[in-house]
Amino acid sequence: MYSSDNLSIKQWAEEDRPREKLIIKGKAALSEAELIAILIGSGTPRISAVDLAKMILAASGNDLNQLAKLSLADLKKFNGIGEAKAIAIISALELGRRRKEMEPDKKPKIQAASDAYLFLKPHLMDLDHEQFWVIYLNRANQLLRAEMISAGGVSGTVVDAKLIFKKALEVLASQIVLAHNHPSGNLRPSEQDIRLTKKMKAAGQTLDIPVLDHIIFTDQGYFSFSEQSMMS
Repeated sequence: MYSSDNLSIKQWAEEDRPREKLIIKGKAALSEAELIAILIGSGTPRISAVDLAKMILAASGNDLNQLAKLSLADLKKFNGIGEAKAIAIISALELGRRRKEMEPDKKPKIQAASDAYLFLKPHLMDLDHEQFWVIYLNRANQLLRAEMISAGGVSGTVVDAKLIFKKALEVLASQIVLAHNHPSGNLRPSEQDIRLTKKMKAAGQTLDIPVLDHIIFTDQGYFSFSEQSMMS
């Protein structure tokens, strides 16, 4: 008797192939490895797509949250994973993250700077470069969307106000919170930070989309323009 390790997916019993298994038994019957195998489509001449998926999961501690942190370059290190397959994995995990974020009953509320800081921790913690994020909220302070607007070097990023408010109009945001990290750990806002905050606040007033706060994020804590009465 041959073990499945020596057979391609097409040679397996139909109910054991991931795609066919999903059709016959439903999506809940599939393991994480089988779901990833469907994404990548094929393995290599030496290893099936399912076993390749198992290797990728094992390298991430069998933790989908850790897998979601892998970059395109990280995934391409696995033999059999090219750019297209790596992009498919990253895209699927990002869709899952967004779905979880947007579930109606679980939409987080951002009612204070501390809420924004905790929400951004998974995105900005341990970065060695600056990223600028915008949190888009409805009138009830519920999260509509949060996204990185720009990324740069150690000392700064370029921020386009038109892009930020275009997105705010698209998602029907009633108010926004700005945030960026200081990789140096310095909590003090720069003159550029102060000028940008004033510019964004003025633009928000014109469009009737108030800028509630600008958060400077560090791994040790945060600076809030609102808490320091610098949004007036």
